Amino acid sequence: MPQRWKMNRAGLLNFWYYDDAEFVLEDGRLILRGANSSGKSVTMQSFIPLVLDGDKRPWRLDPFGSRDRRIEYYLLLDGEDGHNERTAYLYLEFQDADRERYLTIGIGLRGRRNVAGVNFWGFVITDNRRINKDFKLYRSEP
Repeated sequence: MPQRWKMNRAGLLNFWYYDDAEFVLEDGRLILRGANSSGKSVTMQSFIPLVLDGDKRPWRLDPFGSRDRRIEYYLLLDGEDGHNERTAYLYLEFQDADRERYLTIGIGLRGRRNVAGVNFWGFVITDNRRINKDFKLYRSEP
């Protein structure tokens, strides 16, 4: 029976309260454990559906369907944790273990405080290169 593509890794860079986080899935499965209100649902909503369909409407980002928090909040944050400008990346890596192939889909977001809207783009990596294995999504400072 042929193997199917399975989600292998999920990553966030400069999104919400994550500076650089990567989740490794086991056989396409991921368990997020934590206390109530610790961010498990928001983390998953950041990947599915946001990375899959690019729909940034507030009720799609909030696991409870609220319209209170727009994509700008998850990118720039508020208060003392807030940023004036930020570029973020979210990605999902899929693996076809039978053929030792990888495919990555992702999105990029760039926003500035007091500037309406967020720049948004999507990307697909089909040449078997892997984020944080073969290249980074950012340049390291010398």
